Amino acid sequence: MGTLSVLPWTRDPDAEERGAPFLLAYSLGDGRDGPEVGEQAMRAVLTEIGLTPGGDLVDIAHMPNVAIKLLVQAGRAVLTMPYLNAQCPVPPEWEQDAHRSGQVHFIVATRPWADGVPGQPVTEERLRSFAGDVEVLSTAAHCLLPVRTLTA
Repeated sequence: MGTLSVLPWTRDPDAEERGAPFLLAYSLGDGRDGPEVGEQAMRAVLTEIGLTPGGDLVDIAHMPNVAIKLLVQAGRAVLTMPYLNAQCPVPPEWEQDAHRSGQVHFIVATRPWADGVPGQPVTEERLRSFAGDVEVLSTAAHCLLPVRTLTA
């Protein structure tokens, strides 16, 4: 699969009703066998853990066999799932939205995003170009992850 990364974002911070924030997991497509093989591997991993690429939005709280956990605390999101353990800083409004809604909309893209290099700033335009692309969304797995804290 190559390098795997996660990226958080939320709706307009000035909006009254923002709802659950988003967390995107994706591959850079830089695996030794190329982006096509990485895309196939990501599909296989998702299927193995019980998610359907291109399927409906599922609520993980009602699927105890899906081994994905999300801890949100102290300005960080820590994601644990088979083949991917990642943590990333999150802005205060993202953390507030996660705790307020009790869940995060998690998107796992099967299509690689070579432009989303970890540690490099991602503009709203670049994020919208990738995460809003119909091809990306229609081949990704979508789920709602319950938010956990160290005390819950």
